[in-house]
Amino acid sequence: MTKRLFVFGLGYCGLEIAKLARAGGWTVAGTSTDREKVRRLRAEGIEAHLFDGTTPLAATAAGGASHVLCTIAPGVAGDPALRLGAPLLRQARWLGYLSTTGVYGDHGGGWVDEDTPPNPGQPRSIERLAAERGWQAMALEAGARLDIFRLPGIYGPGRSPIDQVKAGTARRIDKPGQLFSRIHVEDIAGAVLKAMTTPHAGGIYNVTDDLPAATSEVVAFAAELLGRPVPPTIPWEEAAAAMTDMARSFYAENRRVRNDRLKRELGVVLRYPTYREGLQAIAAAIKLPSDSGR
Repeated sequence: MTKRLFVFGLGYCGLEIAKLARAGGWTVAGTSTDREKVRRLRAEGIEAHLFDGTTPLAATAAGGASHVLCTIAPGVAGDPALRLGAPLLRQARWLGYLSTTGVYGDHGGGWVDEDTPPNPGQPRSIERLAAERGWQAMALEAGARLDIFRLPGIYGPGRSPIDQVKAGTARRIDKPGQLFSRIHVEDIAGAVLKAMTTPHAGGIYNVTDDLPAATSEVVAFAAELLGRPVPPTIPWEEAAAAMTDMARSFYAENRRVRNDRLKRELGVVLRYPTYREGLQAIAAAIKLPSDSGR
Protein backbone atom coordinates (compact mmCIF):
# COMPACT_ATOMS: atom_id res chain seq x y z
CA MET A 1 0.00 0.00 0.00
CA THR A 2 1.24 3.48 -0.88
CA LYS A 3 1.72 5.33 2.39
CA ARG A 4 1.43 8.96 1.38
CA LEU A 5 -0.52 11.40 3.54
CA PHE A 6 -1.58 14.90 2.54
CA VAL A 7 -2.72 17.22 5.36
CA PHE A 8 -4.76 20.33 4.71
CA GLY A 9 -3.62 22.52 7.59
CA LEU A 10 -0.25 21.72 9.18
CA GLY A 11 -1.10 23.53 12.39
CA TYR A 12 -1.05 22.34 15.99
CA CYS A 13 -2.91 19.07 15.34
CA GLY A 14 -1.85 18.65 11.73
CA LEU A 15 1.85 18.78 12.55
CA GLU A 16 1.48 16.29 15.40
CA ILE A 17 -0.29 13.89 13.03
CA ALA A 18 2.35 14.48 10.36
CA LYS A 19 5.13 13.78 12.86
CA LEU A 20 3.58 10.51 13.97
CA ALA A 21 2.88 9.44 10.38
CA ARG A 22 6.48 10.10 9.33
CA ALA A 23 7.71 8.06 12.29
CA GLY A 24 5.53 5.23 10.98
CA GLY A 25 7.09 5.30 7.53
CA TRP A 26 4.62 7.58 5.75
CA THR A 27 5.57 10.24 3.24
CA VAL A 28 3.84 13.44 4.32
CA ALA A 29 2.84 16.60 2.47
CA GLY A 30 0.45 19.36 3.43
CA THR A 31 -0.46 23.02 3.51
CA SER A 32 0.13 26.17 5.50
CA THR A 33 -1.04 29.76 5.11
CA ASP A 34 2.40 31.09 6.08
CA ARG A 35 5.24 31.30 3.53
CA GLU A 36 7.97 31.18 6.14
CA LYS A 37 6.42 28.11 7.73
CA VAL A 38 6.23 26.46 4.32
CA ARG A 39 9.97 27.01 3.88
CA ARG A 40 10.71 25.69 7.36
CA LEU A 41 8.60 22.57 6.91
CA ARG A 42 10.27 21.80 3.59
CA ALA A 43 13.64 22.05 5.30
CA GLU A 44 12.39 19.55 7.88
CA GLY A 45 11.39 17.05 5.19
CA ILE A 46 7.67 17.79 4.90
CA GLU A 47 6.55 18.73 1.40
CA ALA A 48 4.60 21.88 2.25
CA HIS A 49 2.47 24.02 -0.06
CA LEU A 50 1.08 27.50 0.43
CA PHE A 51 -2.73 27.42 0.62
CA ASP A 52 -4.80 30.28 1.97
CA GLY A 53 -8.25 29.09 0.90
CA THR A 54 -8.59 31.58 -1.95
CA THR A 55 -6.59 29.93 -4.75
CA PRO A 56 -7.17 26.36 -5.99
CA LEU A 57 -4.56 23.82 -5.00
CA ALA A 58 -3.04 21.99 -7.95
CA ALA A 59 -4.12 18.38 -8.29
CA THR A 60 -0.45 17.45 -8.53
CA ALA A 61 0.35 18.98 -5.13
CA ALA A 62 -0.41 15.76 -3.27
CA GLY A 63 1.72 13.66 -5.60
CA GLY A 64 -0.82 10.85 -5.66
CA ALA A 65 -1.60 10.85 -1.94
CA SER A 66 -3.45 7.74 -0.83
CA HIS A 67 -4.75 9.44 2.33
CA VAL A 68 -5.96 13.03 2.74
CA LEU A 69 -6.79 14.69 6.05
CA CYS A 70 -8.33 18.12 6.63
CA THR A 71 -7.78 20.05 9.86
CA ILE A 72 -8.87 23.45 8.50
CA ALA A 73 -11.86 25.20 10.08
CA PRO A 74 -14.61 26.11 7.63
CA GLY A 75 -16.13 29.54 7.36
CA VAL A 76 -19.33 31.00 6.03
CA ALA A 77 -18.12 30.20 2.51
CA GLY A 78 -17.71 26.53 3.43
CA ASP A 79 -14.71 24.25 3.66
CA PRO A 80 -11.82 25.59 1.52
CA ALA A 81 -10.35 22.13 1.01
CA LEU A 82 -13.62 20.92 -0.47
CA ARG A 83 -14.06 24.06 -2.57
CA LEU A 84 -10.55 24.30 -3.94
CA GLY A 85 -8.96 20.87 -3.57
CA ALA A 86 -11.57 18.56 -5.07
CA PRO A 87 -9.30 17.15 -7.83
CA LEU A 88 -6.81 16.09 -5.17
CA LEU A 89 -9.51 14.59 -2.94
CA ARG A 90 -10.90 12.43 -5.74
CA GLN A 91 -7.56 10.62 -5.97
CA ALA A 92 -7.55 9.38 -2.38
CA ARG A 93 -8.52 6.02 -0.95
CA TRP A 94 -9.06 7.48 2.54
CA LEU A 95 -10.36 10.86 3.66
CA GLY A 96 -10.27 12.21 7.19
CA TYR A 97 -11.84 15.32 8.69
CA LEU A 98 -11.25 16.91 12.09
CA SER A 99 -14.59 18.23 13.32
CA THR A 100 -15.89 19.25 16.75
CA THR A 101 -18.08 17.83 19.50
CA GLY A 102 -19.77 21.22 19.35
CA VAL A 103 -22.05 19.75 16.67
CA TYR A 104 -24.00 18.05 19.49
CA GLY A 105 -25.02 21.37 21.02
CA ASP A 106 -26.00 21.85 24.65
CA HIS A 107 -27.08 18.82 26.71
CA GLY A 108 -27.14 20.34 30.17
CA GLY A 109 -24.15 18.30 31.31
CA GLY A 110 -25.59 15.02 29.99
CA TRP A 111 -23.67 12.40 28.03
CA VAL A 112 -23.55 12.32 24.23
CA ASP A 113 -22.16 9.76 21.80
CA GLU A 114 -21.96 9.37 18.04
CA ASP A 115 -25.61 8.26 17.87
CA THR A 116 -26.77 11.51 19.49
CA PRO A 117 -28.43 13.63 16.76
CA PRO A 118 -26.38 16.75 16.01
CA ASN A 119 -28.01 19.96 17.22
CA PRO A 120 -25.38 22.69 16.96
CA GLY A 121 -26.16 26.01 18.56
CA GLN A 122 -23.01 28.03 17.83
CA PRO A 123 -22.37 29.41 14.31
CA ARG A 124 -18.94 27.77 14.15
CA SER A 125 -20.48 24.38 15.03
CA ILE A 126 -23.21 24.82 12.42
CA GLU A 127 -20.44 25.43 9.87
CA ARG A 128 -18.61 22.30 11.06
CA LEU A 129 -21.70 20.13 10.64
CA ALA A 130 -22.18 21.47 7.12
CA ALA A 131 -18.52 20.65 6.41
CA GLU A 132 -18.99 17.10 7.74
CA ARG A 133 -21.82 16.60 5.26
CA GLY A 134 -19.69 18.01 2.48
CA TRP A 135 -16.94 15.52 3.26
CA GLN A 136 -19.46 12.69 3.32
CA ALA A 137 -20.63 13.71 -0.15
CA MET A 138 -17.05 13.94 -1.40
CA ALA A 139 -16.22 10.47 -0.05
CA LEU A 140 -19.18 9.02 -1.95
CA GLU A 141 -18.09 10.79 -5.12
CA ALA A 142 -14.49 9.60 -4.76
CA GLY A 143 -15.35 6.10 -3.60
CA ALA A 144 -13.11 6.66 -0.60
CA ARG A 145 -13.41 5.59 3.01
CA LEU A 146 -14.13 8.54 5.31
CA ASP A 147 -13.48 9.02 9.02
CA ILE A 148 -14.81 12.08 10.83
CA PHE A 149 -13.12 12.86 14.14
CA ARG A 150 -15.17 15.00 16.53
CA LEU A 151 -12.84 16.76 18.96
CA PRO A 152 -13.50 18.57 22.26
CA GLY A 153 -11.06 21.05 23.85
CA ILE A 154 -7.52 20.33 22.64
CA TYR A 155 -4.47 20.69 24.88
CA GLY A 156 -0.84 19.68 24.82
CA PRO A 157 2.68 21.13 25.16
CA GLY A 158 2.56 24.89 24.76
CA ARG A 159 -1.25 24.98 24.97
CA SER A 160 -2.29 23.76 28.37
CA PRO A 161 -3.23 24.86 31.88
CA ILE A 162 0.39 24.12 32.81
CA ASP A 163 1.51 26.84 30.40
CA GLN A 164 -1.19 29.21 31.66
CA VAL A 165 -0.22 28.71 35.31
CA LYS A 166 3.43 29.19 34.47
CA ALA A 167 2.60 32.41 32.58
CA GLY A 168 0.37 33.68 35.39
CA THR A 169 -2.71 33.82 33.13
CA ALA A 170 -4.66 30.83 34.49
CA ARG A 171 -8.14 31.54 35.87
CA ARG A 172 -10.42 29.24 37.85
CA ILE A 173 -13.94 30.15 36.77
CA ASP A 174 -16.69 28.81 38.99
CA LYS A 175 -19.79 27.97 36.96
CA PRO A 176 -21.56 25.26 38.98
CA GLY A 177 -22.20 22.08 37.02
CA GLN A 178 -20.17 23.17 33.98
CA LEU A 179 -18.00 20.37 32.58
CA PHE A 180 -15.71 20.15 29.57
CA SER A 181 -14.33 17.16 27.72
CA ARG A 182 -10.70 17.34 26.56
CA ILE A 183 -8.14 15.51 24.46
CA HIS A 184 -4.35 15.64 24.33
CA VAL A 185 -2.94 16.46 20.90
CA GLU A 186 -0.83 13.28 20.92
CA ASP A 187 -3.98 11.20 21.39
CA ILE A 188 -5.59 12.95 18.42
CA ALA A 189 -2.60 11.94 16.30
CA GLY A 190 -2.71 8.39 17.62
CA ALA A 191 -6.42 8.05 16.84
CA VAL A 192 -6.05 9.40 13.31
CA LEU A 193 -3.13 7.08 12.53
CA LYS A 194 -5.04 4.15 13.98
CA ALA A 195 -7.99 4.94 11.72
CA MET A 196 -5.72 5.23 8.69
CA THR A 197 -4.17 1.82 9.30
CA THR A 198 -7.04 -0.24 10.76
CA PRO A 199 -9.41 -2.02 8.35
CA HIS A 200 -12.94 -0.74 8.99
CA ALA A 201 -15.84 0.75 7.08
CA GLY A 202 -15.18 4.34 8.15
CA GLY A 203 -17.37 6.37 10.44
CA ILE A 204 -17.74 9.16 12.97
CA TYR A 205 -15.63 9.00 16.13
CA ASN A 206 -15.54 11.12 19.26
CA VAL A 207 -11.85 11.56 20.06
CA THR A 208 -11.98 12.56 23.70
CA ASP A 209 -10.51 11.41 26.99
CA ASP A 210 -12.32 9.50 29.73
CA LEU A 211 -12.89 12.25 32.28
CA PRO A 212 -14.92 15.39 31.59
CA ALA A 213 -14.06 17.93 34.29
CA ALA A 214 -14.56 21.50 35.38
CA THR A 215 -11.92 24.00 34.28
CA SER A 216 -11.40 25.09 37.88
CA GLU A 217 -10.47 21.52 38.84
CA VAL A 218 -8.00 21.18 35.98
CA VAL A 219 -6.30 24.52 36.68
CA ALA A 220 -5.98 23.64 40.37
CA PHE A 221 -4.29 20.36 39.46
CA ALA A 222 -1.89 22.15 37.11
CA ALA A 223 -0.93 24.65 39.83
CA GLU A 224 -0.30 21.86 42.31
CA LEU A 225 1.94 20.05 39.82
CA LEU A 226 4.06 23.17 39.46
CA GLY A 227 4.11 23.89 43.18
CA ARG A 228 2.36 27.19 42.59
CA PRO A 229 -0.50 28.69 44.61
CA VAL A 230 -3.89 27.56 43.35
CA PRO A 231 -5.62 30.61 41.83
CA PRO A 232 -8.80 31.65 43.64
CA THR A 233 -12.10 30.86 41.97
CA ILE A 234 -13.89 33.62 40.10
CA PRO A 235 -17.71 33.57 40.17
CA TRP A 236 -19.19 32.99 36.73
CA GLU A 237 -21.08 36.29 36.66
CA GLU A 238 -17.90 38.25 37.34
CA ALA A 239 -15.81 36.28 34.86
CA ALA A 240 -18.45 36.46 32.11
CA ALA A 241 -18.62 40.23 32.30
CA ALA A 242 -14.97 40.47 31.29
CA MET A 243 -15.06 37.78 28.59
CA THR A 244 -15.24 38.18 24.84
CA ASP A 245 -18.32 36.86 23.08
CA MET A 246 -16.25 33.95 21.79
CA ALA A 247 -15.06 32.99 25.28
CA ARG A 248 -18.60 33.17 26.69
CA SER A 249 -19.87 30.96 23.89
CA PHE A 250 -17.77 28.04 25.14
CA TYR A 251 -19.57 28.22 28.47
CA ALA A 252 -22.99 28.42 26.80
CA GLU A 253 -23.00 24.66 26.23
CA ASN A 254 -22.46 21.83 28.69
CA ARG A 255 -22.04 18.16 27.78
CA ARG A 256 -19.98 15.08 28.51
CA VAL A 257 -18.71 13.11 25.52
CA ARG A 258 -18.34 9.33 25.32
CA ASN A 259 -15.46 7.69 23.42
CA ASP A 260 -16.58 4.03 23.52
CA ARG A 261 -16.82 3.65 19.72
CA LEU A 262 -13.25 4.89 19.25
CA LYS A 263 -11.96 2.15 21.54
CA ARG A 264 -14.30 -0.57 20.36
CA GLU A 265 -14.07 -0.18 16.57
CA LEU A 266 -10.51 1.13 16.18
CA GLY A 267 -8.87 -0.36 19.24
CA VAL A 268 -7.52 3.01 20.34
CA VAL A 269 -5.76 3.04 23.71
CA LEU A 270 -5.38 6.58 24.97
CA ARG A 271 -1.92 7.59 26.07
CA TYR A 272 -3.49 10.21 28.35
CA PRO A 273 -6.88 8.84 29.45
CA THR A 274 -7.54 11.86 31.71
CA TYR A 275 -6.21 15.39 32.05
CA ARG A 276 -4.14 14.22 35.03
CA GLU A 277 -1.80 12.03 32.97
CA GLY A 278 -1.63 14.65 30.24
CA LEU A 279 -0.71 17.52 32.54
CA GLN A 280 1.76 15.38 34.48
CA ALA A 281 3.62 14.65 31.23
CA ILE A 282 3.66 18.32 30.23
CA ALA A 283 4.84 19.42 33.67
CA ALA A 284 7.59 16.80 33.68
CA ALA A 285 8.92 18.15 30.38
CA ILE A 286 9.13 21.72 31.63
CA LYS A 287 12.20 22.90 33.52
CA LEU A 288 11.03 25.76 35.70
CA PRO A 289 13.24 28.83 36.17
CA SER A 290 13.29 28.11 39.93
CA ASP A 291 14.91 24.76 39.20
CA SER A 292 17.78 26.22 37.14
CA GLY A 293 20.19 26.33 40.09
CA ARG A 294 19.60 22.78 41.25
